Amino acid sequence: MLRTLRNLRRVAGTAFCLARHNALFPFELVPQARPLLALADIFVDKSAPGRPGERLARALQELGPAFIKLGQSLATRADLLGATIARDLSTLHDQLPPFPAAQARALLESELEQPVGRLFSAFSDVPVAAASIAQVHLAVTADGREVAVKVLRPGIEELMERDLDFFLWLAQWAERLHPPLRRYRPVEAVRFLARSTRREMDLRLEASAAAEFAQNCEQDEGFKVPAVDWRLTGRRFVTFERVEGLPADEPDRLVAAGVDPDRVLEIAARVFFNQVFRDGFFHADMHPGNMVIASDGTIIAMDFGIMGRLDLATRRHLAEMLLGFLQRDYGRVTDVFFRAGFLPPHQDRAAFTQACRAIGEPILGLPLDEISFGRLLGQLLAMAEEFEMETQPQLLLLQKTMVVAEGVGRGLNPRVNIWQLAQPLVESWMRTHLGPEAQAREALRDGADALRRLPALVRRAEGFLEKPSVVAVRAGPTGWLPLWLLPFVLGILLGLVLG
Repeated sequence: MLRTLRNLRRVAGTAFCLARHNALFPFELVPQARPLLALADIFVDKSAPGRPGERLARALQELGPAFIKLGQSLATRADLLGATIARDLSTLHDQLPPFPAAQARALLESELEQPVGRLFSAFSDVPVAAASIAQVHLAVTADGREVAVKVLRPGIEELMERDLDFFLWLAQWAERLHPPLRRYRPVEAVRFLARSTRREMDLRLEASAAAEFAQNCEQDEGFKVPAVDWRLTGRRFVTFERVEGLPADEPDRLVAAGVDPDRVLEIAARVFFNQVFRDGFFHADMHPGNMVIASDGTIIAMDFGIMGRLDLATRRHLAEMLLGFLQRDYGRVTDVFFRAGFLPPHQDRAAFTQACRAIGEPILGLPLDEISFGRLLGQLLAMAEEFEMETQPQLLLLQKTMVVAEGVGRGLNPRVNIWQLAQPLVESWMRTHLGPEAQAREALRDGADALRRLPALVRRAEGFLEKPSVVAVRAGPTGWLPLWLLPFVLGILLGLVLG
């Protein structure tokens, strides 16, 4: 009861903020809420500027950190709000006013149980970045190393938990009031958002992700991940080596500094491909604010709070989807969706193939440098929702990341598509993982697995035969199988296993 009253009050406050920005339209997804929207119309500022998605982004920014995260999550759901609104939400800035440096120092002293002066010979009063969950201060360690210290906002865990509970309550009521919304799985989406946000608030996990990312990329020329200082890292703060560079979205400044933007773009294409396909572990928030370009053209990544993972099977499915579209083999795309279990078997394969063609043909008729594979994947996933596809959170995260990566690439050189540069790598990976050689390797692995299982199967069979009480085995509902036939049956089973 108390939860309901508390959240009803939150509904009123949220609706009032959305009304001031003329952004109440998300509530239209629930028809039962439309009478309330009519009553709220007197509070709507019809003069609020911008497209609906831009107005919604401003309102979410004002509502606070959890709503910003919600907006970033909705940016991957073109199926829910439409492609234009999703695109506008993808520009939502994860920035808030900074909190006092004294609070950051107090948190460090509490966590490390030492005075800040003993740990750092210098600690900046003004943060260099202030986001919704944490802010970053420049510092110098007691032994003279220049570092950047990321510190959680005071009270952010409690604030996030309160707002995440509010989102879950809204999603549950939306499903109850309007059952057709269930196919979009709003409750599941909120729970996924809650899990990822909680992980993001444990900065030890960010440090661990950065260390794994650095290990994966240590041989990638032209790409760097700052080292973690584990001695100065805890649940609510993390310390990285300090890095400096030029903004990735200002090619004129790069050129003036002697850096070739096209070279940077080549590195970005190679590194992004390696993250997704080679490693299956990718930086899922690689916008220009989370990278800088060093004077020698090296891309330096920052902020590892949002990372994505793809297992090998999903990577293969993704590669086959893209290959199917590039070859206009829409039946192959359909086969991937059903084989992967993304679509339920009762769905109409022919209708899904036709829908894939409707997506692919308008896009693939464009010059390659005008094609956005991120948007193509987004349309494909949105359309698959119409065929009862279960939500694929990591693919949605990848789709958002692809769009951001393409945007960074076009900022460096609008005449070049990042996928043009990565094409040789993609083709090589496909030959390795999808070609005849890969199929032969899989067959050998399957055979080896069967051989490894054979001794255990034989031992079980021997143990069964040695039991004195066994004189017959049940063959079916109407009779018994004589014991003398059992070796033949076991032989057939072994043949099937090895076959």
